[in-house]
Amino acid sequence: MNCFSFVIHPMELRRDAARKYPILGLLPESAVEQIALRLSPKWMSEITGIESKTGATTSGYFIGCPFSTRQLTNLPHELVYQKLVECGQMSAERGAKIMGLGAYTSVAGDAGITVAQRLEGTIGVTTGNSYTVYTAVEGLLKGAEMMGIEAKKASVAIVGATGSIGAVCAKILAAQVGEVALVGRNADKLQHLKAEVEARPDCRAVVKVAPEIRVALREADMVLAVSSAGKELVFPEDLKIGAVVCDVARPRDVSKTVVEKRNDVLVIEGGVITVPGQNVEFNFTFGFPTSTAFACMSETMILSLEGTNESYTLGRDLTVEQVMHMGDLAKKHGFSLAGFRSFEVALSNEDIEKVRLNAEYKRRPMAA
Repeated sequence: MNCFSFVIHPMELRRDAARKYPILGLLPESAVEQIALRLSPKWMSEITGIESKTGATTSGYFIGCPFSTRQLTNLPHELVYQKLVECGQMSAERGAKIMGLGAYTSVAGDAGITVAQRLEGTIGVTTGNSYTVYTAVEGLLKGAEMMGIEAKKASVAIVGATGSIGAVCAKILAAQVGEVALVGRNADKLQHLKAEVEARPDCRAVVKVAPEIRVALREADMVLAVSSAGKELVFPEDLKIGAVVCDVARPRDVSKTVVEKRNDVLVIEGGVITVPGQNVEFNFTFGFPTSTAFACMSETMILSLEGTNESYTLGRDLTVEQVMHMGDLAKKHGFSLAGFRSFEVALSNEDIEKVRLNAEYKRRPMAA
């Protein structure tokens, strides 16, 4: 049986550390960060019970990198690489063959390339972004279907289009929808991506550059939010009646006020996945129901079940082929989209139907 590891880290260092060591909550964040610099990675929990529908099984571990979100994005890259390589070496010593980089460890520095190179021959590395993309597109299209939106005639705005996830989502969606609006801050990069998308033989959509986010959102039937802005970009007043918004970004791109003020808009989270197996145990709480995980975690598990112990998704240049291959492997092993959640709350089919009916009512002339 293959074994894997998955790297996690504190999103807010002082707050998270104070849960176990309350005295740390009395220190300034900078002081806690100095302590974290001297700490080694730590085993957090064992993951058991994962079983593919092919009969293959795997187990793994969560390993905690002590660096905070701010440290992973602001520290010299070399310090981050050293800590992540240490995670890989510890994982290999426990028998892991593949290591997934979670949250901001997957975007730090060159997004896994250097870490994988330094661990070559020891353990494989993946960011999990291929399956994250696959499930984001899958979820967006499924949500649109449930809201009565016909994808092939619909318009999609991609917030953060020039990032690695946004760019490949644009290429995949351009084969399935009527219009794709590329939203981003760099006009040159947007024009370059537009040309790349339009050059694909399967592109059927009208592709346009949309540097003004609010204008693009107001015209979009579907919104895919995948930016790395680290702040809220999508607000209630920006969205079209009946729109579907899939927020993959962490920290979130979508303000919680959207679900509080717009009962006619469906907001879902990307990449919540059902993990196959009768008794899946993570032995660690990260806010998901039993036997479900983030897509990036699931990619690591899929590669372990497949016995693919070489590095997979690295760097910032994803390909459509990588993404679709990972989707095929997920189906082979029994991973699937686990319904929908919105701001950590599960959405039933009845909840979604209420949103659809609210949108239908607001579209009526009398409702104005």
